[in-house]
Amino acid sequence: MASKYEVQLEIAGPAAMFTRPDSGAAFVSYPAPTYSASKGIFESVARLKSAYISPLRVEICRQIQFQRYTTNYGGPLRHPSEAGGPNSFQHHAVILADVCYRLYGVIEEAAPSPTGLNHLHALQEMFNRRLANGQCYSMPCLGWREFVPTYVGPFRPETQVNSSLDLEIPSMLHHVFDKPVAGKHAPEFRRNARVTRGVLSYAE
Repeated sequence: MASKYEVQLEIAGPAAMFTRPDSGAAFVSYPAPTYSASKGIFESVARLKSAYISPLRVEICRQIQFQRYTTNYGGPLRHPSEAGGPNSFQHHAVILADVCYRLYGVIEEAAPSPTGLNHLHALQEMFNRRLANGQCYSMPCLGWREFVPTYVGPFRPETQVNSSLDLEIPSMLHHVFDKPVAGKHAPEFRRNARVTRGVLSYAE
């Protein structure tokens, strides 16, 4: 039986935004990171072209708190009369406050190893080494780029899962692309995603 190369990390910060696509122009966050968001967090630590980290589950380690958030937007999605000019508009959202998650993942093959060596084990070793040393491939974020974490690293002994948390999410974005590496835009949703005793499984 082939070995499973699993990885894990803890991430925490003052704010997070995992956008519900059905929330319209006034974005609202899911209570936990989606599969794609968790995959992005893992990949911010370490990545290879021939292997990837597939998220298995997330543990929610604090009470879920929502708060209103307003930012100035000056990007290309402004009204045509404003685009290209100096004006911006205020963008309103409902984000998460004071979050902490524990993420679990398993390393999968995306393409044959270019060297013939065990690239799954190589990615696991690279990931664990970088996580322990506080090194990253790119800056991790909690959904939106401006929401940088205050902690990314190995599990801390004082962190506890919020085991009192049980809820159901009627429809939750699972992944955005049709392939884990170099995929095309093809969103997939999971119906009735459940958080049970603070744990959201991506496999269900």
